[in-house]
Amino acid sequence: MEKNRLLSMLGLARRAGKLSMGHDAALKSLFGGKAKIIIFAKDSSPRVRREFEITMNKNNINIPAFSADILISEIHFACGYKAGIITVNDDNFSKKIISLLNQ
Repeated sequence: MEKNRLLSMLGLARRAGKLSMGHDAALKSLFGGKAKIIIFAKDSSPRVRREFEITMNKNNINIPAFSADILISEIHFACGYKAGIITVNDDNFSKKIISLLNQ
């Protein structure tokens, strides 16, 4: 995974208004059916990851979830918002980000 390209793509998606960042915004995006993928920062809480897994299983939300090798501070630098949980709410951005995460 090329960390810089991933962070650049997240920043671009943020400026386009296609990200939901943070716990509450990500939950709203999941329940609203807008989320295409969910990304957890490397230093996000295991409790929060478990909470999202349980919520997704209970509500039959089948979207890809990734634990990325990026820190909250790096997300803050790239997107201008401190968040350990991000949902991508656009098909094209999500496809590109998934390809970057799988490299």
